[in-house]
Amino acid sequence: MLEATGGATTPPMTPAPGRVGDLVEQARKSGQPVEFTEQDTGRPRSVDVELTAYRVVQETLTNAIKYATGQPTTVLIRCGDEHIEIEVSTTGPAVTTTAPGSGGRGLAGLRERVRMLDGDLVAGPRADGGFRVHALIPSGGAG
Repeated sequence: MLEATGGATTPPMTPAPGRVGDLVEQARKSGQPVEFTEQDTGRPRSVDVELTAYRVVQETLTNAIKYATGQPTTVLIRCGDEHIEIEVSTTGPAVTTTAPGSGGRGLAGLRERVRMLDGDLVAGPRADGGFRVHALIPSGGAG
């Protein structure tokens, strides 16, 4: 449903996505072996920070399923007082996460989203095979 505001039509605010654990469970149900570890201080964070962290995990798990089907995948989230650190990695042969003509923004879009919050995202093949994505997002305040 769209809401009218001053003659313009805008979409309603999208509710916050589910929990990261739900993403992990969906990946497991699709056959991807995922090990998930979350260390959380319980500190409140802004909606932008929470949504960005969720999107990082969502995109990286999607890529793991697409490019490293069946390969062991680890998701580690450390929520500290200053930063949220996210690391998602797969084992196995090194693969590219850029599909010709995919049209998606993928990792480049994630990198932009993280940088908008003054964070950093690094992605690339691991020396021993597989792929690793590491994001460091300032925690920010509750919003």
